Amino acid sequence: MTSTLRTLTVPLDVDSSSGGLPSFLVRDDVLCWSRREAGLVGYGELTRFSATGPERFLEADIWWRHLILEADITDHVELPGTGPVAFGSFAFSKTSPHISRLILPELVIGIRDGRAWATRLTFDDGDLTEEGVLAAVGHWLKPGEADGGEQAAGGPDVGMSPGVAALDGSAGHLSSGSLSEAAWMEAVANGVEEIRAGKLEKLVLARDVVATLPEGVNAAEVLRQLAARYRECWTYGVDGLVGATPEMLIQVEGRTAQARVLAGTLDRRDAEGVDGSPMEYAERVLAGSEKQRHEHEIAIDSLTRQLAPFSEAMNSHSEPFILELPNVWHLASDVKAELADIEGHVPTCLALINALHPTAAVCGTPTLVAGALIRKLEHLDRGPYAGPVGWLDAAGNGEWGIALRGAVIEDANTVRLYAGCGIVEGSQPEAELAETWAKFRPMLEALGIRR
Repeated sequence: MTSTLRTLTVPLDVDSSSGGLPSFLVRDDVLCWSRREAGLVGYGELTRFSATGPERFLEADIWWRHLILEADITDHVELPGTGPVAFGSFAFSKTSPHISRLILPELVIGIRDGRAWATRLTFDDGDLTEEGVLAAVGHWLKPGEADGGEQAAGGPDVGMSPGVAALDGSAGHLSSGSLSEAAWMEAVANGVEEIRAGKLEKLVLARDVVATLPEGVNAAEVLRQLAARYRECWTYGVDGLVGATPEMLIQVEGRTAQARVLAGTLDRRDAEGVDGSPMEYAERVLAGSEKQRHEHEIAIDSLTRQLAPFSEAMNSHSEPFILELPNVWHLASDVKAELADIEGHVPTCLALINALHPTAAVCGTPTLVAGALIRKLEHLDRGPYAGPVGWLDAAGNGEWGIALRGAVIEDANTVRLYAGCGIVEGSQPEAELAETWAKFRPMLEALGIRR
């Protein structure tokens, strides 16, 4: 045995009619990052890094750089996501007991720009050959190898609140989480009072609901459903955390960093029966709303201000565009930056995340005031919800979304769903509650639950 990481990446012949990356989502314990039939899937676990607390990103960065420093890497494809890749999920809060993690799989399959590849990772001394990599692909994709819900569990140890009221479910039972609807709306009202008192400008409040599925949770099917329905989002699966986020915290390729900032939401069901096209309605109601545009400006200013010290140049949309998803419309802005050399090095993904998280889009502003108020009003440990989720490779490339529109699979039959809303001075509790249900919809649909 050797303690040196060794990897081999070889091209993979994937039929274009196979459905792309989602066709490789065959196991409930799969690691996943997918968008528009492309992305990465990881199988097995070679090793992992775990941490809690305010230094979790920097500690993970040090662990990863030490791991790959002396790694023996053979890469016959040389694209972002080839060679050694780790999948990660980090707690939203520096005070959370939830364990943040980087997971190094035994096998990674990737698809990008019509090219596919497989990477085998090992600490063993044995020969790494193309035949061995292809054999590993066959092993992990073999029907019957998956082990269902037990492998899928991996979320925080958060118990259900007693005495919750049942909501309308179909394939599963849906119940209130840490706060009832009435209590959460009271929290929103209290947040608005704090904003009107001048203590902060924006606050993001989240809530949870619990789904119980008597027939068991099929995590692989949930990921396939999300990938198929929400192609403009990034579908993620890491250690029991699953979802499809529309928000990119940071994407790094070489020296170029990009982000997608969302703030401002409109439920597509609100457009039913109105005159004109749905997009015209969205333009009028969403883009024309002073409240929504103000919320968006706060979010974009937060990200660009935090990213600026790491950038030589930066540009973003002068006006937000409307991102159209199956459940909602969002005001969105894309930001692109050329990373600067800092002490002779381009900043890593995790160093950037350490500086950027949490953004105003998921916390509020000022950050410290909003974070303290979140802990006071939510009565909820967010765990990995609204924390960074994604992957990074040895070359410094990576994609890290914000874990939104997602859930934690707590055991073989229980899933905890999360959703949040940006609260500003003009926010109305009833409207914010309705927005959370619109944001729960992707996961509820994927779980087969109607509401």
